[in-house]
Amino acid sequence: MRTLPLALLSLLLLSGAQAQTTTATAAPNVAPGLSISHAGVRPVVAGSPKFFTGNAKVEQLFPVSAPSRVSGGIVTFAPGARSAWHTHPLGQVLIITAGTGRVQMEGGPIQVVHVGDVVIIPAHVKHWHGAAPDSSMSHIAIQDNLDGDAVDWLEPVTDQQYNGGK
Repeated sequence: MRTLPLALLSLLLLSGAQAQTTTATAAPNVAPGLSISHAGVRPVVAGSPKFFTGNAKVEQLFPVSAPSRVSGGIVTFAPGARSAWHTHPLGQVLIITAGTGRVQMEGGPIQVVHVGDVVIIPAHVKHWHGAAPDSSMSHIAIQDNLDGDAVDWLEPVTDQQYNGGK
């Protein structure tokens, strides 16, 4: 008879200890190592005139964080603004998020891009990208970094090049 109350007491103590353990170790919606970069608090900086013609704004979404080599940002171009010619040692992906833009690979035609378009630029391909003459354009740019470098900047895109040789 005495064993039943002891068994019940043991079960109560064990279940109480289990409940305390679960409560004490449960994290409030955050996993170890998880990082959240909230919209509206990341700095937005003017694109350097060394690398952009016209008004461009750059917002870094995420820097390289080892062991990953990937970084990403949002670039917003005013109408007619564009990057300089450049290459990426491991390539780049652009996801057009607003407006209408232009992309050109050296030796190729100017390509018009719109919201929802995805541009995949292979490694070492000389190119530029920016807004159309009459529309702003924003894109998310994602690129791998090789030995700390994600881009090799080259010469500015001339007005003649931007206008398709006209």
